[in-house]
Amino acid sequence: MHDSAFAVTWYGQEHRFFGLDWSWLDLLGLVGQLLFSFRFINQWLESEKRGASYIPESFWYWSIAGSLVLTLYWIFKRSPVGILANLPNTLIYFRNLQLIKKQKQAKAAALSGREAGEKPPDHALERGTAPAATSEKADSP
Repeated sequence: MHDSAFAVTWYGQEHRFFGLDWSWLDLLGLVGQLLFSFRFINQWLESEKRGASYIPESFWYWSIAGSLVLTLYWIFKRSPVGILANLPNTLIYFRNLQLIKKQKQAKAAALSGREAGEKPPDHALERGTAPAATSEKADSP
Protein backbone atom coordinates (compact mmCIF):
# COMPACT_ATOMS: atom_id res chain seq x y z
CA MET A 1 0.00 0.00 0.00
CA HIS A 2 1.29 3.44 -0.91
CA ASP A 3 1.99 5.72 2.11
CA SER A 4 -0.11 8.64 0.88
CA ALA A 5 -3.12 6.40 0.09
CA PHE A 6 -3.91 6.06 3.78
CA ALA A 7 -3.20 9.74 4.46
CA VAL A 8 -5.95 10.94 2.11
CA THR A 9 -8.64 8.32 2.67
CA TRP A 10 -10.86 7.17 5.48
CA TYR A 11 -9.52 3.72 6.39
CA GLY A 12 -8.42 3.20 2.81
CA GLN A 13 -11.74 4.25 1.22
CA GLU A 14 -13.25 7.46 0.03
CA HIS A 15 -16.97 7.98 0.50
CA ARG A 16 -19.25 9.55 -2.07
CA PHE A 17 -21.63 12.21 -0.79
CA PHE A 18 -23.53 14.66 -3.03
CA GLY A 19 -21.60 13.23 -5.95
CA LEU A 20 -18.27 14.22 -4.37
CA ASP A 21 -15.52 12.03 -2.95
CA TRP A 22 -15.02 12.60 0.79
CA SER A 23 -12.38 11.36 3.20
CA TRP A 24 -11.55 12.12 6.82
CA LEU A 25 -8.99 14.56 5.51
CA ASP A 26 -11.60 16.39 3.45
CA LEU A 27 -13.74 16.71 6.58
CA LEU A 28 -10.79 18.17 8.48
CA GLY A 29 -10.24 20.70 5.70
CA LEU A 30 -13.94 21.57 5.66
CA VAL A 31 -13.98 22.14 9.43
CA GLY A 32 -10.91 24.39 9.14
CA GLN A 33 -12.50 26.38 6.33
CA LEU A 34 -15.77 26.76 8.24
CA LEU A 35 -13.90 28.01 11.32
CA PHE A 36 -11.93 30.43 9.21
CA SER A 37 -15.04 31.64 7.36
CA PHE A 38 -16.97 32.17 10.58
CA ARG A 39 -14.64 35.05 11.44
CA PHE A 40 -16.23 37.08 8.64
CA ILE A 41 -19.76 36.14 9.67
CA ASN A 42 -18.89 37.19 13.23
CA GLN A 43 -17.39 40.47 12.00
CA TRP A 44 -20.40 41.19 9.81
CA LEU A 45 -22.89 40.56 12.64
CA GLU A 46 -20.93 42.78 15.04
CA SER A 47 -20.73 45.53 12.43
CA GLU A 48 -24.48 45.35 11.81
CA LYS A 49 -25.12 45.50 15.55
CA ARG A 50 -23.00 48.66 15.85
CA GLY A 51 -24.12 50.22 12.58
CA ALA A 52 -20.49 50.70 11.47
CA SER A 53 -17.61 48.56 10.29
CA TYR A 54 -16.02 46.88 13.31
CA ILE A 55 -13.55 44.04 13.88
CA PRO A 56 -14.29 42.31 17.20
CA GLU A 57 -11.54 40.64 19.21
CA SER A 58 -13.18 37.26 18.54
CA PHE A 59 -12.34 37.74 14.84
CA TRP A 60 -8.70 36.99 15.67
CA TYR A 61 -9.56 33.87 17.70
CA TRP A 62 -11.65 32.47 14.83
CA SER A 63 -8.77 33.33 12.49
CA ILE A 64 -6.27 31.42 14.65
CA ALA A 65 -8.53 28.37 15.01
CA GLY A 66 -9.28 28.17 11.29
CA SER A 67 -5.69 28.80 10.29
CA LEU A 68 -4.31 26.10 12.60
CA VAL A 69 -6.84 23.49 11.46
CA LEU A 70 -6.19 24.36 7.81
CA THR A 71 -2.45 24.11 8.44
CA LEU A 72 -2.99 20.59 9.83
CA TYR A 73 -4.99 19.76 6.72
CA TRP A 74 -2.16 20.95 4.47
CA ILE A 75 0.42 19.09 6.56
CA PHE A 76 -1.51 15.85 6.04
CA LYS A 77 -1.82 16.67 2.34
CA ARG A 78 1.96 17.26 2.33
CA SER A 79 1.52 20.56 0.52
CA PRO A 80 4.21 23.16 1.19
CA VAL A 81 2.14 25.78 -0.64
CA GLY A 82 -0.86 25.25 1.66
CA ILE A 83 1.30 25.18 4.78
CA LEU A 84 3.08 28.40 3.85
CA ALA A 85 -0.23 30.03 2.89
CA ASN A 86 -1.73 29.46 6.36
CA LEU A 87 0.89 29.04 9.08
CA PRO A 88 2.61 32.47 8.92
CA ASN A 89 -0.77 34.21 9.11
CA THR A 90 -1.34 32.63 12.50
CA LEU A 91 1.61 34.60 13.88
CA ILE A 92 0.01 37.82 12.64
CA TYR A 93 -3.29 36.90 14.32
CA PHE A 94 -1.49 36.29 17.62
CA ARG A 95 0.32 39.61 17.25
CA ASN A 96 -2.99 41.42 16.76
CA LEU A 97 -4.24 39.89 20.01
CA GLN A 98 -1.06 41.11 21.76
CA LEU A 99 -1.66 44.62 20.44
CA ILE A 100 -5.28 44.54 21.60
CA LYS A 101 -4.18 43.41 25.07
CA LYS A 102 -1.56 46.17 25.22
CA GLN A 103 -4.13 48.76 24.17
CA LYS A 104 -6.59 47.56 26.83
CA GLN A 105 -3.90 47.77 29.50
CA ALA A 106 -2.95 51.30 28.46
CA LYS A 107 -6.60 52.33 28.46
CA ALA A 108 -7.15 50.80 31.91
CA ALA A 109 -4.06 52.57 33.25
CA ALA A 110 -5.22 55.89 31.79
CA LEU A 111 -8.68 55.46 33.29
CA SER A 112 -7.36 54.52 36.71
CA GLY A 113 -5.02 57.52 36.60
CA ARG A 114 -7.91 59.83 35.75
CA GLU A 115 -9.96 58.46 38.63
CA ALA A 116 -7.07 59.23 40.96
CA GLY A 117 -6.82 62.73 39.51
CA GLU A 118 -3.58 62.06 37.67
CA LYS A 119 -2.73 63.02 34.11
CA PRO A 120 -2.84 60.00 31.70
CA PRO A 121 0.60 58.84 30.51
CA ASP A 122 1.82 60.45 27.29
CA HIS A 123 1.88 57.14 25.40
CA ALA A 124 -1.81 56.64 26.18
CA LEU A 125 -2.62 60.01 24.68
CA GLU A 126 -0.57 59.29 21.57
CA ARG A 127 -2.44 56.06 20.87
CA GLY A 128 -5.81 57.66 21.39
CA THR A 129 -6.62 55.50 24.39
CA ALA A 130 -7.30 58.44 26.67
CA PRO A 131 -9.04 61.74 26.05
CA ALA A 132 -6.70 64.52 25.03
CA ALA A 133 -6.01 66.94 27.83
CA THR A 134 -5.13 70.57 27.29
CA SER A 135 -1.49 71.13 27.97
CA GLU A 136 -0.06 74.19 29.67
CA LYS A 137 2.90 73.95 27.29
CA ALA A 138 0.61 74.46 24.32
CA ASP A 139 -0.65 77.76 25.76
CA SER A 140 2.78 79.19 26.50
CA PRO A 141 4.91 80.85 23.77
